[in-house]
Amino acid sequence: MAWVALVIAGLFEVGWATSMKLSEGFSRLWPSVATIVLMFISFGLLSYSMRSLPLGTAYGVWTGIGAVGSVVVGILFMGESRDPVRLLCITLILVGIVGLRLASAG
Repeated sequence: MAWVALVIAGLFEVGWATSMKLSEGFSRLWPSVATIVLMFISFGLLSYSMRSLPLGTAYGVWTGIGAVGSVVVGILFMGESRDPVRLLCITLILVGIVGLRLASAG
């Protein structure tokens, strides 16, 4: 259950990062409110997952999901670069996330 909570926490991290971008420096009310609410949920789920997962694994996976997800949202919806080097780096982050999961399986 901790891994499910951690993945969901990572998805909420993507949500709050996206909302923060849309808030334009917290100058727009509803994206700013969404940022705070999504942060609260994300941190809560991360905290829950850390009850049984190692700190480094949980935090690494959480930030990795957030980074990869934010790049994907940026590419698909905000016209950000699809540079091959950028995509390679995101692939390396994904490999790291899988590696942390496999290393924690025991």
